[in-house]
Amino acid sequence: MRDMDKKKRNAMNENEKVTSILKARTLEEIAEFWDSHSFDDYWDQTHEVEFEVRAKQRRRVTLAPEIYDRVASQAQLRGIMPETLVNLWLAERLQAPA
Repeated sequence: MRDMDKKKRNAMNENEKVTSILKARTLEEIAEFWDSHSFDDYWDQTHEVEFEVRAKQRRRVTLAPEIYDRVASQAQLRGIMPETLVNLWLAERLQAPA
């Protein structure tokens, strides 16, 4: 239990590092700042960095063109991407009793 608490504290400390431009300590503070400021005004205070993005791997499923057209039409009515609608529908279907 103590190890878990220590891990949480360390994670919180890492997340609470002060950013160099706006001195924010949380993601919410960063978001609020950039919602009301232009990056163009701070360009001279930036420097190049390298980082790795770890995104979950996606899988592709092919659809017949006529099925895709119907899905795309339904997605447009809902104001979402066809891929999002397919994921929602599949998740609903997989949660339903067999």
